[in-house]
Formats: sequence, structure tokens, C-alpha cells
Amino acid sequence: MKLTEHQKSFLDCFGYLSFPGLFKDEISEIIDAFEAIFTENGGGDLHGRPHTGESRTCIIPFIDQSIYLSALMDDPRVNGLLMDLLGDDYTYTGSDGNYYAGDTAWHSDTDWSGVKRGKPPKTFYKIAFYLDPVDHDSGALRVIPGSHKYGDVYAENLEKIASTPEAVGCSGNEIPAVVLASNPGDMLIFNQNLKHSAWGGSKKRRMFTLNCCSRYTEDETQYLHNEIKQRARFWISDVYGPAMLETAGPERMRHLEQLLEHKHILEEAVEEAKEKMAEPSRG
Repeated sequence: MKLTEHQKSFLDCFGYLSFPGLFKDEISEIIDAFEAIFTENGGGDLHGRPHTGESRTCIIPFIDQSIYLSALMDDPRVNGLLMDLLGDDYTYTGSDGNYYAGDTAWHSDTDWSGVKRGKPPKTFYKIAFYLDPVDHDSGALRVIPGSHKYGDVYAENLEKIASTPEAVGCSGNEIPAVVLASNPGDMLIFNQNLKHSAWGGSKKRRMFTLNCCSRYTEDETQYLHNEIKQRARFWISDVYGPAMLETAGPERMRHLEQLLEHKHILEEAVEEAKEKMAEPSRG
């Protein structure tokens, strides 16, 4: 699967694309695999905390827990699209599976302020699957087209007001945006810099994502390490889950090898976090 030139121009300009019905024929199997992962964890996250509907419940890594979902990384509709956008040797940085609850405020999935500290504006793409029908009033993804462009006056102004929409006299759900209504079987892809949110959703709406970027260069090794360290807050010591690795062929491994080569960074970060937790408090 490759994008047309019009699709590439649209994605570059506005920051997102939608593929209605792309996985419609397989959505029952996808949903079954999704639910099986949560069931294996008692209906909650990897640490046994159940979903109460009060807040989001998240499993990271997610598709990596399932042989069936791990195979999405081999599917031409996913792998071909990512190679077309990020190069044949792109890096799969992980996935998350979610039971969402309530609203999600406006945000980007990348460290916008990092650019001002010298971090290059690396492009990450997120592929999202919503497993329940969602629209304007029930938690559909909302995006602000063009808000992904670092340095652009429009995008920089949106960064300033994203978390404080009252600054322009409205609430978060009143910010002008495109609502990406979705049905099970649709696939969405968006630039992770893009400002996005969701409003009016149920207490258990299902969604999972795959996250990828172009391969880190040698000059970007420190930024790769910073990306890996972020996982330590989830108390996981493995960059990928068992099913993802056990069923990986040569093509898939090409997209896993870079994080695997640096997995010691995550192990060290988790140990450091544990040591800090064990330190006696100073009162």
C-alpha cells in the first residue's frame, strides 16, 4: 500500500488521513484479540488495576501481547504505508491499547517545547483503530488541521492555547476542529505533533494505536534514548512484548532492531526509578 501524491500532500499540509472500512472484513477478529488482552489482565492494565470508568486504562505495549495483532506490523496496509512515509527501515516505537473514559483535552503526542531546547522536530506517525462507533458527541478524534507544523505562527499560537482554551473565550469542545467520525474497521493515521482531543465519549470506548518514526541517525542517539526512557513510567522493562518478538520474521525485525539494540537504556531507567521509590522520604 502506498499513498497517492494527493494523499501525501494532504497529510503533509493538514497532518492526518482517514481510511474508511480498510479493515472492515477483519474487524471481528481484531476486536476479539483486543478484548482477549484485557481479559488476560483481569479487565485492566498490566499491573492488575481494573478499569473503573473513572479514567483511562492503558496497556503498553499492546499489540505486542497478541500474535494476531502483532501481525498488523506485517500487513501491507500498515507496513507498506509506513515504509512509504518513513522509509523502508522505519522504527516501530510501540503501541498502546485503551479503555478511554470521558473527555481528552487538547494536546500533541510529542514534546513540542523540546525543539526550543535543541531537539530536532522528528516526525512520528500514529495509526489508530477505534473499535466502537464514535462521532462528534461520543468521543471521536478531533484534530486541528495544520497544527503539527513546528515554527509556523499558527501552530505555535495553538500550542500556547491548547491547554487553556479559555484564553480565546471558549471551552475545549468549542475549539474549531475537524471531527473524524469513525466506525469499527476504519483506520486513521496522523502526525503525532498534531493537536487532537476527544469529547463526550463513553466510560469504556476502545481504541489502540501503533507508533512509528524514521530510523534514528547516529547523531540522534540521545533522542532515541530519551524516547526509550519515557517507558519507565509504565514500570515495564521490555521495549516490546513477547508475541511481537516470538513471531517476528526478518522484515518485521528490521523495524524492531533499533530499540532492541538500546533496550538496556530502559532497563537502567526502570532500576533507577525503583531505587528512587525505595529511598526514605525526607520530611
